[in-house]
Amino acid sequence: MSNAKVLPLLEPGDQDVAPCCPPLTERPMTAEEAETAARMFKALGDPVRLRLFSAVASHEGGEACVCDISDVGVSQPTVSHHLKKLKEAGLLSSERRGTWVYYRVEPSVLAAMGRLLTTATV
Repeated sequence: MSNAKVLPLLEPGDQDVAPCCPPLTERPMTAEEAETAARMFKALGDPVRLRLFSAVASHEGGEACVCDISDVGVSQPTVSHHLKKLKEAGLLSSERRGTWVYYRVEPSVLAAMGRLLTTATV
């Protein structure tokens, strides 16, 4: 059993982008916000994971079959491991369709990540 925790980047059903944390320039982060953001950045801190995340995010239609994104210079089991880590971090979602698994990055996740790194508006 895994002790991984899914990041609460967004609350289900939110209409507006609700990031995990406020913009870094808005105020100091709480300990919980910093832990959440650190897990997200840790998941993206590996070059293979960052390439996979980018491949999914930029893929036509907003989702990618694992068969279309596995050419990142590592074996298929390693690709699966990294996709699992991105999914556990709440950065990817997946759906099995027959033999293949399709991954997607929800637009709200990208918006929340972007907002974290923007300047707070006054």
